Amino acid sequence: MVEQDAAVNSQDPPSQDATTEEIKALRAQLAEAEARASEARDQMLRAAAELDNVRKRAARDVEQAHKFALERFAQELLGVADSLELAVASGPGADAASLAAGQEATLRLLKSTFAKFAINEINPAGEPFDPERHEAMAMQPSETAEPNSVLQVIQRGYELNGRLLRPARVIVARAPDGA
Repeated sequence: MVEQDAAVNSQDPPSQDATTEEIKALRAQLAEAEARASEARDQMLRAAAELDNVRKRAARDVEQAHKFALERFAQELLGVADSLELAVASGPGADAASLAAGQEATLRLLKSTFAKFAINEINPAGEPFDPERHEAMAMQPSETAEPNSVLQVIQRGYELNGRLLRPARVIVARAPDGA
């Protein structure tokens, strides 16, 4: 132990100038590290603000897309509405043939609009009954139709881009009683 004390005492104490220089160097390093940390914090805050702005912009864009998604479809339907208004305006004085022709033209216009927007009709007469696309309203015995096939379509169904909008309402054939 005496030897250790002697070893410590034998070393020259650091000079005042060397200690001051080390302190200055350490303070300079500390100031540089604080500046880098401050810059990194500023960059992080700017990035967070930019991310928040992007989120708000994306939410606004999605809201606008939802709000105006049907705009083109609605504009196409205006022609159908105009055609129906003309039919109503023709009044009771119009003859049956011109009313029927107007209705047929309106229906063609509506079907054309549906085709533009990938709305397809489901008219399953004679096809096997498919519970995914058809809604059975009744079953009726039939000697001519295959059992479990669509005998009659009460109301056509529709799909939008292959996705069911409304099932076709149908009467399904069954084997005749006693068969």
